[in-house]
Order: sequence, then structure tokens, then C-alpha cells
Amino acid sequence: MSTAPMTHSQIHRPSATSVGTIVWLGSEVMFFAALFAMYFSLRGNSPEIWASDTAILNFPFALINTLILVASSFTAQFGVFAAERMQPRATGLSPMKWGMVEWFILSYILGAIFVSGQVWEYATLVSEGVSLSSNSYGSAFYMTTGFHALHVTGGLIAFLFVIGRAFAAKKFGHKEATSAIVVSYYWHFVDVVWIGLFLIIYVLK
Repeated sequence: MSTAPMTHSQIHRPSATSVGTIVWLGSEVMFFAALFAMYFSLRGNSPEIWASDTAILNFPFALINTLILVASSFTAQFGVFAAERMQPRATGLSPMKWGMVEWFILSYILGAIFVSGQVWEYATLVSEGVSLSSNSYGSAFYMTTGFHALHVTGGLIAFLFVIGRAFAAKKFGHKEATSAIVVSYYWHFVDVVWIGLFLIIYVLK
């Protein structure tokens, strides 16, 4: 049985944006894997320091802050759903009628609250003697959580970029929707990384 050759329109190639995002996130996975390895290595060499300093951590506060970040991942995904149906802004007051902009603004607010919570936790720990240079635990804690906070801040800037682009575009189209989807990939990534950090630092301490 002979088969007709595929035409050019039948060949589906992944977009360069999607491929580039996946490759970049792969490099980010390796970066955070190195931070995790550093954390475990330092903990293995200084168990007595970990036993004393982890007792200072405010687990309930960290749990609430984590839930806020997790919630922002859901709101970002709702923004993606709106972008995929080419709805940049709300058509009514109900959240069911919100567009990408409203959902992304809410995600930005939740992400900003998370970062503010981390800053407050840093100030509290420093006041109790746990700083970046205090000991190996301080170095491991601030390096792992600090680099993650920088990534979250980068995601917040990306949210603002996508929101601004939606307002600037005369017509919300495929490019604007793709930008929203790419930012959501990154945001979900930093969310998953934080869940891993939370389990290691606050649960398996």
C-alpha cells in the first residue's frame, strides 16, 4: 500500500521559543541540583550545627509562605488558559471572566508577598545570630533560598513584561499568548524548586 508524502503543512515542528525555554530550564535544573548537593554535603559534615540552628526556623510561617507561592502557580495557569483563548483582559468582575492580565497581576502580588516573607525571615534569623557568614548552616541556607528568591524576582519582572506587552499590543495574538505560556513554565519551575527546598530545609531538617 503506497502512502502519500507528507506536505510541508503537515509537518509539526516545535517552536524555537518552546525549545529554547526547555533547554534553559534544563540548565537551571542542573544549577539547583548543585545547590542541593552543596546543602547535603555541608549538613553531612556539620550535623551538630544543623541540629541547633534548624530549631530556630519558623515552620508555620514558612508553610504559609509556601502555600502562597503554590497558589500563585495556580493563578498563573488560569492566566495561561485565558491567553490561550485570546482573552487578555476581563469581560466582567467575576474571576470566571478574568483575562490573562488580571490573573497575572494576582500571581505577581502573591509572588511579591512570598519574597517579602523571605526578607522578613532573613531579618529574623540574622537577629538571632544566623547569617551568611555565621557558620556552614547559614551559608547553605542563604545560598539555596537566596538564589531561589532571585529567580522568583526574575519571574515577577517577567510577569510585568507580559502584562505590559498585553496593554501595548493593538491586538492580542499568538506572540503575546506564547510569552504568557513561557513565563508560566518558568514560574511553575521556581514553584517546584521551592517545594523541594521547603521539604529539605523545613521538613527534613
